[in-house]
Amino acid sequence: NQSAIDNIMSRTSIRKFQDRTVENEKVTMILKAAMAAPSAVNKQPWQFVVVDDRNLLQQIASALPYAHMAATASLAIIVCGDMSKALAGEEETFWIQDVSAASENILLASNALGLAAVWTGVYPMHDRVEVLSRLLRLPRHVIPLNVIPIGYPAVMHAAQNKWKEENIHHNGWM
Repeated sequence: NQSAIDNIMSRTSIRKFQDRTVENEKVTMILKAAMAAPSAVNKQPWQFVVVDDRNLLQQIASALPYAHMAATASLAIIVCGDMSKALAGEEETFWIQDVSAASENILLASNALGLAAVWTGVYPMHDRVEVLSRLLRLPRHVIPLNVIPIGYPAVMHAAQNKWKEENIHHNGWM
């Protein structure tokens, strides 16, 4: 069993998948991890669309410029913001942080379960939001933030060391 730090440090974006189905139990565990994410005022303004239909995965891969790997993934989870559950007024855009936290949990849970995943951005690109909303028949109050293709890895590579001390500031900008 990986420790939490080992899991975080070993997570990497994998774009090539085996032709192998991800078990339903693992998908459920990934979604439970997503919903365990923190959210502002505990609003949990998220919705998740799990796509495992091969034809629909192909359509997503064709429609989105950076999601071509969805065509060979076992599934994709489209992580969405639900504006009917979001905060109001100036605080409404906290949904982006909340849904991003859920997305990171999906990536970490996938890694912990021996699966590969990659975050492909949708929002705020209006054309990507529109095409995905149409493909998935999303209601108007649901905004897709990203598409996360998931599957068993066909290739493995080590995570990059992204540590940069110059990005750290103590007690202000110094």
